[in-house]
Amino acid sequence: MSRSEKLTPLRKQYLQIKRRYPDAILLFRLGDFYETFDEDAKIVSQVCNIVLTSRPVGKGQRVPLAGVPYHALETYLAKLINAGYKVAICEQVSDRPVKGLMPREVVRVVTPGTVVEPGLLEDKRNNYLAAVVVEGNRAGIAYADITTGEFAATQLQSDDISQAVREELERLRPAEILYDQDSPPPLEGVGGHHTPYEGWRFELGNARQALLEHFEVATLDGFGLEGKPLAVRAAGGIIQYLQETQKAALGQLRSLHTYSTSEFMTLDPATRRNLELAETIRGRARKGSLLWVLDDTKTAMGGRLLYRWINQPLVDVEAINRRLDAVEALYENTPLRMQVRELLRKVADLERLTGRVTQGIATPRDLIGIRKSLEAVERLKSLLEAEAPAALERLIRRLDPVPEVASLIARAITDDPPATPGGGGVIRPGFSQELDKIVEASRNAKEWIAKLEARERRRTGIKNLKVGYNK
Repeated sequence: MSRSEKLTPLRKQYLQIKRRYPDAILLFRLGDFYETFDEDAKIVSQVCNIVLTSRPVGKGQRVPLAGVPYHALETYLAKLINAGYKVAICEQVSDRPVKGLMPREVVRVVTPGTVVEPGLLEDKRNNYLAAVVVEGNRAGIAYADITTGEFAATQLQSDDISQAVREELERLRPAEILYDQDSPPPLEGVGGHHTPYEGWRFELGNARQALLEHFEVATLDGFGLEGKPLAVRAAGGIIQYLQETQKAALGQLRSLHTYSTSEFMTLDPATRRNLELAETIRGRARKGSLLWVLDDTKTAMGGRLLYRWINQPLVDVEAINRRLDAVEALYENTPLRMQVRELLRKVADLERLTGRVTQGIATPRDLIGIRKSLEAVERLKSLLEAEAPAALERLIRRLDPVPEVASLIARAITDDPPATPGGGGVIRPGFSQELDKIVEASRNAKEWIAKLEARERRRTGIKNLKVGYNK
């Protein structure tokens, strides 16, 4: 009998899944724990400060084991991601065993640039996944934030392309940077986790096809990518990477914005540090920076926008004046400004909440947050339409409170749903007649069973007959 034949079925299942994710820490769900084995267990034990034990996996065989409670996943995931590891999360995907073994699959792979857990994200900072392709004196850079849906690409050309790439990446500060492992770009001194990716993923044909299929279009010209092959290659690389790691997040990337760095003031990394735009020179802290002084935004979305504005100063005079006119209009109308600020306090992070809905991980309370935010946006739009000056017209036209969505959530979800919906209390009575009947039946189950028991006793003559049900 071979060594593999002596392994338990669970061990064989684990090894089969692990072979598909050799470069990731595999968190293997077993009951109330995510277990790790072999070298993964040693890494988890060291990084997460967990006791390393062992587990029998076959006759005379034991392997290292380290497990984390499922309800504390976010805490340990943060430690592993911050340490630069890729994590594959393997869940039980059925309640019924197949040949005595519960089916399990990797539901997502988490990397620094694909984190979606709120506790691992900064409210007022984007979490970018970037991709870089360099060829001669040209480069393509693309970046995406799967929590907000932002997706953009550019193509650079410079006599010093290494410097140009570093300057743009310094502005973006991505959490993770993908690059062609067969042709590494100049990333020395650039922060973030650097992830090598198969070179064929960045080939123009593969990258273009990935984008065409994702956006379901026949041409990429409508995205401004005509004549920008390196931008296409970088953006296509991101799409393919997300298909492998966070397929559910792809629905959040609904458009692609192409930009030119000539539209903004170019600031080299040294200048950014000396100006202390978003962090101080000493300690690289937010407190004490220009952003810290200016940021009195009331929403996370506003905070992220202000961060982008400060790090990407405009050079177009007309665009600058439009922005200043809007600021001045609110500055000079104190009553209107105070009402706007009060309404904005009621707006949650709609970008990330809708992202959680798209990815299928939203909770009932997330939906309540969306509803209340949209209701506040509707009141905000009415206020601005009635009182705002012409300088804010462009902003007003872009406000869409989506009343049909807010109305649907209001009809469907109770005002104060439980944090864990397993016990019910989420769907509002009257929204679904079928569900109402089920709820009513469950409420009267004990009474119904008692009556059934009495009838059966009379029918059978068995005085000690007990009627129950299997959970």
